[in-house]
Amino acid sequence: MSETRRFSKPVLAALTKATILGVRSGTEHRFTGVWMVVVNGRLFVRSWNDKATGWRRAFLEDPRGTIQLLSGRRIRVRARTVTGERLLAAVDAAYASKYHTAASQKWVRGLSRGRRRRTTTELVPL
Repeated sequence: MSETRRFSKPVLAALTKATILGVRSGTEHRFTGVWMVVVNGRLFVRSWNDKATGWRRAFLEDPRGTIQLLSGRRIRVRARTVTGERLLAAVDAAYASKYHTAASQKWVRGLSRGRRRRTTTELVPL
């Protein structure tokens, strides 16, 4: 069994510091800004709307895509759906910790419930 690839320490530091990440599934989809969190050196995102034409559904069709850091750097990734309860709870906690302003609370609560929580996706570098 092959070991999962990991982001470099500088990339993880940039992801941890940033509040918005550009994600694009495939090569035709446009970059969409999303909130992201890093848990145990792994990158996770969730979809607020999960529209049929949105980035998450496109990743379900073809798990390959690209992330774009605020610096403009682009990194090819593969998307994986997350289902384990312990990992989902850790992602919930990471969102609450990272996006902690009063204005963010509505969104953090929404991302940690029901259908939005079920959109949790790990992005792994290719």
